[in-house]
Order: sequence, then C-alpha cells, then structure tokens
Amino acid sequence: MALAGRQMTPRRLSAILPDVAPATLYRHLKAMTDGGILTIAAENAVRGTVEKVYTLAQPEAAHLSEGDLAGADREALMRLFTAFAVTLLGDFARYLERENIRPAADGVGFHKYPIYMNDEQFAAFARALSELLLPYFEAAPGRQRRLLSLIVMPEDGL
Repeated sequence: MALAGRQMTPRRLSAILPDVAPATLYRHLKAMTDGGILTIAAENAVRGTVEKVYTLAQPEAAHLSEGDLAGADREALMRLFTAFAVTLLGDFARYLERENIRPAADGVGFHKYPIYMNDEQFAAFARALSELLLPYFEAAPGRQRRLLSLIVMPEDGL
C-alpha cells in the first residue's frame, strides 16, 4: 500500500514504516521484486553505491478485486481486513506525529453512515463511485496525496 501510485527508495519506505526493521524491509523488497510484485523504477548513484527506487509492477495489485474477496473464507477475510485496519491505524498515527496538524484544513474526517439500497442500487452506486474517483488516482503536479479509506459491509442485527 505504501507504494500504491508512488515510487520510493528503501530509505523513504523505512521512514514511513518505522516498525519494520531495515533488514526485514530489504528482505521483503527483494522477495516482492523477485516475485514480480515490485519493479525497480530507477537506480540512482549515491555516494559510490546504487540506490534503487521501487514501484508496484502492476498498480492495480494494490487493490483487492471482487474476485480476490469472492474466494476468501472467513479466516482469510479477517486477515485481509486486519491488515487493512493496521495500515489505516499506522497512517493516522503518522499524521498525528506531524509537527503541525490542522484536521479541518487537512481534510481529516472519519464518519460512519448507514445507507439503504437494494443490490441493484448498490451495484450502480459502486460503479458511480469508481467513475467519480478514477480521475484522481494519478499523481500530477500540484496535487497532494490524500488517503481515502472506504469500508462497506452489511449491518446485521438491527
């Protein structure tokens, strides 16, 4: 997720993933590169050595598809959701560590809204939301990276 839509050096990745030991980070970068998940976008000469810049080999791989979720059992879904929630907590903790936080000006918010739709309406809503967000997935000059996290699930018992 840290590399979704970005290119980063191990040093930059280490700065945003402080809980990952450098040796572990390098081992995972190698394994993900060897496995075709990451690719080396550039190599920069830095003080007599070569610094690699990594990116996702397939940017769409940062997102779970309907097919990825369809075949998952309860335990796999819980592992996937736990990993998502942990990254969300880490992202928010890093935001709070900034020197100057301005939640309203930074656009920070978290909300939980019940919505009422039948399956057909929900499918149309999901398509419209995807179309709405698509133009904003690419980095461009003057754009600030922001994280939009969306969780959708049926509510039972009420």
